[in-house]
Amino acid sequence: MDSFGHRRFRKGCGMNVKERDLIGAAFGSASDYDRNARFQHDVACDLATRISALDLPPNPRILEIGCGTGFLTQALIAAGVGGEWLVTDIAPGMIERCKARLGETPKRRFAVLDGEYGLPERGSFDLVCSNLAMQWFDNQDLSIGRMLNSLRPGGHCLFTTLGAGTFAEWAEAHAAQGLKVGTRRFASLAELEALHVRTRVGDLIVQKHVEQHENALAFLRSLRAIGAGTPQSTHRPLGPAEMRRVMARFEDQGAAVTYEVVFGHFRRSLA
Repeated sequence: MDSFGHRRFRKGCGMNVKERDLIGAAFGSASDYDRNARFQHDVACDLATRISALDLPPNPRILEIGCGTGFLTQALIAAGVGGEWLVTDIAPGMIERCKARLGETPKRRFAVLDGEYGLPERGSFDLVCSNLAMQWFDNQDLSIGRMLNSLRPGGHCLFTTLGAGTFAEWAEAHAAQGLKVGTRRFASLAELEALHVRTRVGDLIVQKHVEQHENALAFLRSLRAIGAGTPQSTHRPLGPAEMRRVMARFEDQGAAVTYEVVFGHFRRSLA
């Protein structure tokens, strides 16, 4: 049990447990994450700015889901967001790196936690936050519901996730060859806008970030370096000739990829 009285770890229990284990292992082994995750760092800083403007109570209780190596945690601390923290990730390796970056204190605890299926069922937090983790979840709608249940009345849930426009250039390079892309399917904006409308605060905010790469191989290496290279479980690996054609098409397009970032803010009712 952690200092908040919650179970420290609960195994993922969705239909794709094996896939979740692979994803967790990939992120946990991404030893060069910080150097290759510039985009993730920038999004974390933006999310921290939005969180720091909230009307949080004095000494809030905060749960962070999918902390990675600590980009959001560090940005929130720098923004002056204090309180009692439970900082979590599904990958033990990420927890250790985040802990090494920021240090564990009586008010900042760390735990391995499945952020989709392992959340406490009884509301006890004033803030639940997550940066670029929810796109890996089985069901974002149910996940938001669980986050809201983890909040005290009036508590806030803020997160970023990736939308369907992410890696559009890589998908187009596949489609041009009559092939299906193996990267994870991200929810469309229409799907995300339909989630928990009654508890959403304002509109979803959508931003597009373009990341330039030297070539297709550099792009693929960057995904592996941050642990995001796990393909869809149903994907058929491409043969060498197919991959060469896709890579050539991608490079002809300019070897750039778009990240479509979606910011969501939800709040548990006071009743």
